[in-house]
Amino acid sequence: MKGKRLSPAAIVALKEALCSIYWYKGDLRSFLTNSVSNRALIGSLNWNNYKRQIVADLVDTLTRDQDRYLGDLTKLCYEVTNLRSFSHLEQLEGGEQKTRKAREAVEQLRQLVEPHQAKEQEEQEFERRRKEREEKLKMNKAVREKLTELNSRFLSIAGGGNPQTRGFDLERLMYDLFELFDLDPKASFRNTGEQIDGAFSLEGTDYLFEAKWQQELVGAGDLDAFAKKVERKLENTLGVFHSMNGFSEDGVAAHSSARPSIILMDGADLMAVLEERIDFVTLLLRKKRHAAQTGNIYLKVHEITR
Repeated sequence: MKGKRLSPAAIVALKEALCSIYWYKGDLRSFLTNSVSNRALIGSLNWNNYKRQIVADLVDTLTRDQDRYLGDLTKLCYEVTNLRSFSHLEQLEGGEQKTRKAREAVEQLRQLVEPHQAKEQEEQEFERRRKEREEKLKMNKAVREKLTELNSRFLSIAGGGNPQTRGFDLERLMYDLFELFDLDPKASFRNTGEQIDGAFSLEGTDYLFEAKWQQELVGAGDLDAFAKKVERKLENTLGVFHSMNGFSEDGVAAHSSARPSIILMDGADLMAVLEERIDFVTLLLRKKRHAAQTGNIYLKVHEITR
């Protein structure tokens, strides 16, 4: 919840807006009664007090326990910032000044809370789509059977005795996984001297894919080379680098930035997908979103599924 809390500046702006949008306490009380689900809280306020004190008492109560009252705070901010007409103020004595003050107070609050509201809506939409994908996977017997088959293939590859062919076998397995989740995969190809292990598309973004299965951690050199391949493509292209045994800390740090061009997967990610603990599309989108928000290109699957 902490990431969703109203900032101190937004709390001050909310108080100022509530003091400005209605001149009469009766109108303000009606607005608050329809905006806050806890009507007993509105009734408990001392309505014989000054309007500014009533507003301060309400907002302070809501913000002291934002975990409990987050829904009410969110709806209250939404209702205030959604006000467009102030005709009820215009008809009062000094209406032009009162209206201007209300508009300015509402606009100040809007500028502070709209990014917060947009982020919350984005998170809600992402969660809704995640649940849809989860239910879709549960209901598709054929997909789950294919995942079981791919899991058996993977275990066979892992237990095989020829390390030289494991990378190629893994590449083919990943191609089949991309195909299973309708990601329009392209097989391994060579482009002006570059070897790309594959490519696929997801939600309007093209991805280049590279896989390595080696004993040591993949380091900065391999990531540098792959990032250069990605950066030479169109702007709407990202890279997914899959290393079964993970990546070195210096390699991850070198490519974690404000605008990363690659995201990283390891063996734990693949096993989580094959064992149906997370669907592949959700895994990729969570990694992409986390990288875009934090710069960290190596979000571990246990951080997503815990």
